[in-house]
Amino acid sequence: MNETTSFTLRSPQPAAGVEHVAHLMVVDDDPGVLPLLERFAAPFGFDVVFRSGGQEALASLGEIEPDAALVDLQMPGLNGIDVLKAMRTACPDCQIILMTGNATVDTAIEAVKAGALDYLSKPFDFNRLGELLVAVRERLRRRERVMAVDADAARQFEFHGMTGRSPVMQELFDSLRRLAPHSRTILVNGETGTGKELVARALHALGPRRSRRFVTVNCSAVVETLFESELFGHERGAFTGATDTKVGLFEHANGGTLFLDEAGELPLSIQPKLLRAVEYGEVQRVGSPETRKTDVHVIAATNRDLRAEIAAGRFRSDLFYRLGVIEIVIPTIRERREDIPYLTARFIREFADRMNRHITGMTLAAERLLQQASWPGNVRELRNVIERACILTENRILSERDLVRAMAGSAPGSSSRESQRPLDECGLTRNLLSTAERDQIERVLRDMNGNKAAAAKLLGMSRRSLYRWLERLAIDG
Repeated sequence: MNETTSFTLRSPQPAAGVEHVAHLMVVDDDPGVLPLLERFAAPFGFDVVFRSGGQEALASLGEIEPDAALVDLQMPGLNGIDVLKAMRTACPDCQIILMTGNATVDTAIEAVKAGALDYLSKPFDFNRLGELLVAVRERLRRRERVMAVDADAARQFEFHGMTGRSPVMQELFDSLRRLAPHSRTILVNGETGTGKELVARALHALGPRRSRRFVTVNCSAVVETLFESELFGHERGAFTGATDTKVGLFEHANGGTLFLDEAGELPLSIQPKLLRAVEYGEVQRVGSPETRKTDVHVIAATNRDLRAEIAAGRFRSDLFYRLGVIEIVIPTIRERREDIPYLTARFIREFADRMNRHITGMTLAAERLLQQASWPGNVRELRNVIERACILTENRILSERDLVRAMAGSAPGSSSRESQRPLDECGLTRNLLSTAERDQIERVLRDMNGNKAAAAKLLGMSRRSLYRWLERLAIDG
């Protein structure tokens, strides 16, 4: 490019008070454009990075995620349209402007159809380029404002550690307010990770016993032979190893609330004694002939279908009906996807504060990824993914790439399987394979115990394509 570097910018002016530096990637085989564009873009709040060709630009997307890109149409190797299409796939939020010295109507139309923000001819119309950069910055500001609104709304819709604006969650919160002052026993049912303990703690905090103890026992973590001793206590010498008298959890929680987490795991042998403790407030320590009176509110939680457990003979119907005088069912995250932006805003705020990091939100593409995931682990899984993304990112706004990488660390069977998109087999985007995607292939292979046919199906590619990826990445499959 041999144009003069002097120009007059008439309208619009760069916006004042730019919140943060954005990244503008210039992709051109002529390095002479760099000083000119650096000087022009800086007042608009852009840090300019230069790539000399399409392959180099695509390969660097794992290191930098540009907010905008100026891509030359005619370059050796990949042309600008090919780079545009590949970048739109890899960075959906990036605003891409094509530029060329030989503009035609057909190429302009093709560029816009492929997703370009605009199409500029060389020599540049700097007033038009300035307008486009202002538009990109204004888009970023709008995104910042939306994230700030979500963060404020998340605070407004918090309820005793839970967050929910959806009708089902507002109904749940109303139920907790109504039930807490009056119920002695409540059964909380919900999938893993929906927040059963948070519901139990809210019931305690809203009830008349809020100033007394809230005692938790994880029924799935207690050895069956010690269950009776844990719940009801024992006398010294009652059995081998009972060197001291022990107060059970019912007595320990006297006057307060006892939370039986994973109540569906209760051994059948203990259920009759638990029923008596709940029904009559009487407990009997192991090795003692005496009964002791207790006054305890009991909240039981389970992710099992206790009616099915009764039919299978694994749970007593009389205990179920006593515990389930009031039954609360917590909705899954799949039933309240409209709450995901508020949950993520809350979690990002929490982890940014804890890590002393300036992370303010996420891109639209990242939000779409979260909305499309299946989340079998519910809110707990979402929270874990956001925490990992906050740890791994180097950006102030979480990107889709950050979340894919964080999802790659999810447990087998997690939402990352459901949200994975088929890996692009097009030769134009092979250099886009990030560390997260490499981790994705390795993790799926581990999950499938090395079964390549099953792994390929899960990844959305043919078995032959999987073998090509394994060879290209030097993965020992």
